[in-house]
Amino acid sequence: MKNNEQKPDFLFETVNYKILLIGIAVIALGFILMSGGGSDDPQVFNEEALFSFRRIRLAPTLVLAGFGITIYSIFAKSKK
Repeated sequence: MKNNEQKPDFLFETVNYKILLIGIAVIALGFILMSGGGSDDPQVFNEEALFSFRRIRLAPTLVLAGFGITIYSIFAKSKK
């Protein structure tokens, strides 16, 4: 009976899943970099913390790169 058992067919290869996980991690890192860094005093507006390079340029670039990586992992052809 064991010879007749078939392995389950997955939609993607393991390489695709690894690339997908990397893309999701990069997206999560981008969102983490966008959050936090609030002011200690709510009555004081801290323009430097809000409009920093990390929040305006770096984090959105990481999120877009992460989406690109995940799209690549979906469309990458398997080597079968």
